[in-house]
Amino acid sequence: MLDEAHDLAMALRGAYKTMHRKADSFFIKYGVTADQYVLLHILAHESAITQETLVVRASSDPNTVRRMLLLLEGRGFVTRKRHPTDDRARSVSITRKGRSIYKRLRWAFEPFLALLISDYKSEELETLKALLRRIPPLMAARDARRARSRPSKLAEKQ
Repeated sequence: MLDEAHDLAMALRGAYKTMHRKADSFFIKYGVTADQYVLLHILAHESAITQETLVVRASSDPNTVRRMLLLLEGRGFVTRKRHPTDDRARSVSITRKGRSIYKRLRWAFEPFLALLISDYKSEELETLKALLRRIPPLMAARDARRARSRPSKLAEKQ
């Protein structure tokens, strides 16, 4: 059983690393990274969202997203403003310039995306996506159970 889990983890890692390297080498000629493209893609479809929401949608971490947003903001692709109802949050939006570069990137990236799915039947793609989407909540539930079973730092000090 553990060998199967290890094989699955290695297969996922290999697939992700290969796809990410290929995407990065594609996007570098446009002056962005694959991860920055992910943020632009999300914002092109769901603008004016909080950084926290962007972190979740991008399956990333807050520090990485913040650094990428600073770079994208510096290039005029996104804006970050105080959230209208939560002073602690930032609302992120794609700019006209950001939307323009996103459209160019998306159009140029279509052959890459077509290759990614070219070896799968439609029903296989749906199954694969459904199976992969089960992993994050499973891992999050495990982390939540672990956090509940651990005594808090405050309790440890008493």
